[in-house]
Amino acid sequence: MSDLLVKPTLLVKPNGVSGKVHDITPESANWRYVGFGLYRLAENEEASEQTEDRETVLVIVEGKAKIEVDGTNFGVLGDRANVFEGKKPWCVYVPNGSSWRASATTNCTLAICTAPGVGGHQPRVIGPDDIVQETRGKGANTRHINSIAMEHQDFADSLLVTEVFTPQGNWSSYPPHRHDEDDFPNVTYLEETYYHRLNPEQGFGFQRVFTEDGELDETMSVGNGDVVLVPKGHHPAGAPYGYDMYYLNVMAGPIRKWRFQNHPAHNWIAEKDKA
Repeated sequence: MSDLLVKPTLLVKPNGVSGKVHDITPESANWRYVGFGLYRLAENEEASEQTEDRETVLVIVEGKAKIEVDGTNFGVLGDRANVFEGKKPWCVYVPNGSSWRASATTNCTLAICTAPGVGGHQPRVIGPDDIVQETRGKGANTRHINSIAMEHQDFADSLLVTEVFTPQGNWSSYPPHRHDEDDFPNVTYLEETYYHRLNPEQGFGFQRVFTEDGELDETMSVGNGDVVLVPKGHHPAGAPYGYDMYYLNVMAGPIRKWRFQNHPAHNWIAEKDKA
């Protein structure tokens, strides 16, 4: 199995409920910036962490949970029982040097998106009204985006977080593009994780991660709950007929800007979409 494909680990507790199923750190990914964790909580279960030197965006992927940050209670958040309902998520930004606690009030899937934090920001709820929704592409390149914490939202130091819904039979993160050079404003260096979900959940998708010089070229079959690491290179994803695909992206690098370059052999597709 590719080192870029991370399967969920079922950390089964004595009561049979799984807890933290992903725990990707810069050390485990062999890079510098992005971290990604995921909890699966049953009703009345809790999760809590110290952010230390990392800022965090908590994404309530599914279910509901009461969120507290440094003793401040933000109440019960969450509005979708299934990620494919089409609703925007509820999220919470937690600065570095803080602690958070999530108490599930229903079965809950909670994503932990992290990157280096500098400080000076306050914890805050990121509600549906704060999230920009847009559709990109045309035809079989159509996908739908929820921008949770992109650069136009200035409450973070380095984190960029977004959700993407790709209908069955469509391509996404396409045409192939890369953001692996620190050469702003032309392109920025951003590490990235993709947390995948499929509907129906027994489905599969594909993701290719490759560089133009051929040094890296891996194509992976992704299942429900898998994470793909993108340390560099182009990284398109495809959803077969019959299976809708969701993924949650976490990006971070030296500067909080998303600037990418399309693969020169496939950029004509982007130009065609603009026409």
